[in-house]
Amino acid sequence: MPLQVRRSNIKLTPKANRVIARYFDPGDDIRKKGIIERILDLPDDEARLTLNHTLTDYSLRHRNISKIFNNNFLDVKELVAGMDVDSSKITREKQLLIGSYFTMEYSIESAAFFNPSIVEDPDQTGLEDGEKRVIASFRATGEGHISSVVFRSGVIDKNNGLQFKPSGDLLEIPETVKKHIYQKEDFVQKLAEMDVQMDLLRVVTDRLESSFTYEELQEHINAVLKKEDLSTIQKKVIKDCNWLANSYYEITFSLDTAISERVIFPIADTERNGIEDARFVKFTDDKGLATYYATYTAYNGYAILPKLIETQDFYHFKVMPLNGEYAQNKGMALFPQKINNHYAMIARLDGVNNYIMYSDDIHYWHEAELLEKPIQPWQFIQIGNCGSPLKTEAGWLLLTHGVGTMRAYSIGATLLDLDDPSKVIGSLHEPLMKPNDDEREGYVPNVLYSCGAIIHNNELVIPYAMADYASSFAFVSLDDLLEKLTS
Repeated sequence: MPLQVRRSNIKLTPKANRVIARYFDPGDDIRKKGIIERILDLPDDEARLTLNHTLTDYSLRHRNISKIFNNNFLDVKELVAGMDVDSSKITREKQLLIGSYFTMEYSIESAAFFNPSIVEDPDQTGLEDGEKRVIASFRATGEGHISSVVFRSGVIDKNNGLQFKPSGDLLEIPETVKKHIYQKEDFVQKLAEMDVQMDLLRVVTDRLESSFTYEELQEHINAVLKKEDLSTIQKKVIKDCNWLANSYYEITFSLDTAISERVIFPIADTERNGIEDARFVKFTDDKGLATYYATYTAYNGYAILPKLIETQDFYHFKVMPLNGEYAQNKGMALFPQKINNHYAMIARLDGVNNYIMYSDDIHYWHEAELLEKPIQPWQFIQIGNCGSPLKTEAGWLLLTHGVGTMRAYSIGATLLDLDDPSKVIGSLHEPLMKPNDDEREGYVPNVLYSCGAIIHNNELVIPYAMADYASSFAFVSLDDLLEKLTS
């Protein structure tokens, strides 16, 4: 008898009016200088009037739009300095006006709102018995298929009814800080994993101390670039150094933002085409302290880089690459606690099978062993995880996805041993969920996918995406599922 899956009537769809203000690059430096020159030639009164009209049109659509204009002016200020202009005499109004011409609105979720995960909110105050406040994360996709991470706040009641707060209208891109301290040995090792030519890398690394900052690296790179005898390959190696260095950063959101207004938009070159499929998990350490992690795939249009997000409050986030020869593929999911004093991760190293990895350091992954192969017809193309394993009395419950005929994605489940999760106790022979007639149509037909579930009131709460377009939620009896997996 098939397991009963209760689908929610919640359907979260893309909203074109959810926009951010981001930097606009109109073209090469000659074109940019032409724009700036035309603005500078405007009479001050006309410049002030144009700025005022722009502020009136957009101030209600963005939090502190003048600050955004100022930041984008600073991004082109170096161009102004290279022109025959005394930048100190440019009025404040013209500075902001210049910034406005290098700003554009971007609808972050106009195309798709999908691949969700769900975790317990750090704040569980003010709730009734049997209720749980949750944070759901989503992959939002807009023009050009650029993906970002967005959030929603909700409450699951004692009957496992789920309600979300209305989403806020004033979206915010966070402040970015690059204050990471790089370890030279680790930095060089990651470049080696990226197949950078190590003999040519010495042109930069020989100048570095055993540990260095982003600013120190830039000083050395600028000094090297001033050399006239650099080959094209050496310039490519320097570009790779910068590519890796820029993938480490920290971001901070204003305290007056609702969580639905916080957008983790691509910042680093490594992810300029998207932050894909963040799998959030509440990780509890040996002392009982909780940290929220998310593994995700950074995509720059031609290469991927597995990365890790770390936060404790969903206001301040640290972002960095995952390192090691086994941290090179998509779809990695961290266990919510250490196993036998080791971090553990589910991954798909070869694009086909599920593996389990162990490490003494959450940032470095050098050990892996095969966990599952696709053995059912609905998995024959490939299998993977649907988020972090969930701890139950019977074992680690791992939601999986399988790809079968017509490239249809279904959700399955596997049970792993609590003490040795490399041992499979049982797996579903048939999918737990597969696309029904209402879920198969969308951006990518026949895809049902999740990036992480939770357990509440003895039910499995599964957020899932429909056809890579919209998202919903489903509920399954935990007892029934475990009985099926162990029988």
